[in-house]
Amino acid sequence: MRAVPDLLAALPTGLWIGGTAEPASDGRTFSVENPATGATLLEVADATAADGARALDAAAAAQAGWARTPSRERAEILRRAWELVIARRDDFALVMTLEMGKPLAESYGELTYGAEFLRWFAEEAVRVHGRYTHSPTGTGRILVTKRPVGPTLAITPWNFPLAMGTRKIAPALAAGCTMVLKPAAETPLTMLLLGQVFADAGLPAGVLSIVPTSDAARLTDPMFRDDRLRKVTFTGSTAVGKRLLAQSSSRVLRTSMELGGNAPFLVFADADIDAAVAGAMAAKMRNTGEACTAANRFLVADAVRAEFTAKLTDRMRALKIGAGDSDGVQVGPLISAKQRGTVSELVQDATDKGAQVATGGASLPGAGYFYAPTVLSEVPPTARILREEVFGPVAAITGFADEDAAIAAANDTEYGLAAYLYTTDLDRALRVAERLEAGMVGINRGVVSDVAAPFGGVKESGLGREAGTEGIEEYLETTYLALP
Repeated sequence: MRAVPDLLAALPTGLWIGGTAEPASDGRTFSVENPATGATLLEVADATAADGARALDAAAAAQAGWARTPSRERAEILRRAWELVIARRDDFALVMTLEMGKPLAESYGELTYGAEFLRWFAEEAVRVHGRYTHSPTGTGRILVTKRPVGPTLAITPWNFPLAMGTRKIAPALAAGCTMVLKPAAETPLTMLLLGQVFADAGLPAGVLSIVPTSDAARLTDPMFRDDRLRKVTFTGSTAVGKRLLAQSSSRVLRTSMELGGNAPFLVFADADIDAAVAGAMAAKMRNTGEACTAANRFLVADAVRAEFTAKLTDRMRALKIGAGDSDGVQVGPLISAKQRGTVSELVQDATDKGAQVATGGASLPGAGYFYAPTVLSEVPPTARILREEVFGPVAAITGFADEDAAIAAANDTEYGLAAYLYTTDLDRALRVAERLEAGMVGINRGVVSDVAAPFGGVKESGLGREAGTEGIEEYLETTYLALP
């Protein structure tokens, strides 16, 4: 692995537009900081509205040619990009740890997961199918074909800097769509490095542009009004997603929205408690809890609640906290002082209303944005932490008396992204899973994300699906040809 100064010196920091790295049109930059120290890592070009227009110009100019490119050729470019990301795995992992804060072991995990979208959709690119049939009335023939939606704006979050980009870029490119991607201001370096990889893989100029900015609205608002833009794909908070949906409605843009979550984690009395605790650690502490799929509300049968709480507390208390590039660290910093403040407020609100702190419950002193892994028990139903997305290392535990009560509590939220349940009764597992209002349900497992499975939610957790065989459909239009 390269030394940090050497890696930073080699990273691209300009806007990636039309196949070249450029400064912002007004020459301005913004700082990218290390959340473990608060120190600035690099200055990155700060895209303006004019830069966004140039990126959309490039995408529109490249669209027809990219759509005509044989699917096998598009697939081979994606495959080469996958190979190059794997070859530079050490660089990508360290960049993610430096700008986002996650431990190196988790960055390597994201590297493998995020890169796999490139390989998966390289394989899906050649499997876009239509259909041909006779009309049941006998009056004609029906030919159904698929074609790319067209130029797409992708807006990605900071918590998974590589995977959230590749999960959008790969299916769009496989389908024949060009894309302008705006990465989160907190973590633009990973995406700019990926732009370099795509250039090395032979992606034609203009097919993908990457435009980091400190002012998202300044950059994207004019794009929503531009009739060349045909689709918006966004991963982030429900509040921002609603605003983007409102903007999209004026031109009836195709949208994919992967929004917030408030996942319940149900533990029934017949569960293997040790397995449930291990699953809870994965569901809660992956990415320091900064994941939309993170388990937030732990609903535990009254008969086993004390045992589960004690064992989870022991596991959380034993975690090693520190800068992600330090040996043995399991929990890194939160992304910012603002996010740490939000977590602190939620914990304080819960304890003010009667919740008990089993471990943690406080920010850690010193540089960086660290918050202690926390277990709250006896959390009252009025606590905000049961209603709001936590995005931090806090497990809030409540009890339930029976199956119906557990399901009612689990569904008592406007969110519906992921849910988890632990039981040794297969009938119960299927029965409960079918009644949970969630797009994804983990049964006796604490991680649901899989490149080959559709990712997405119901209710206010979003629209559409990413990954799986379903993922490419988000970037395809259906055309019906009526034949005699």
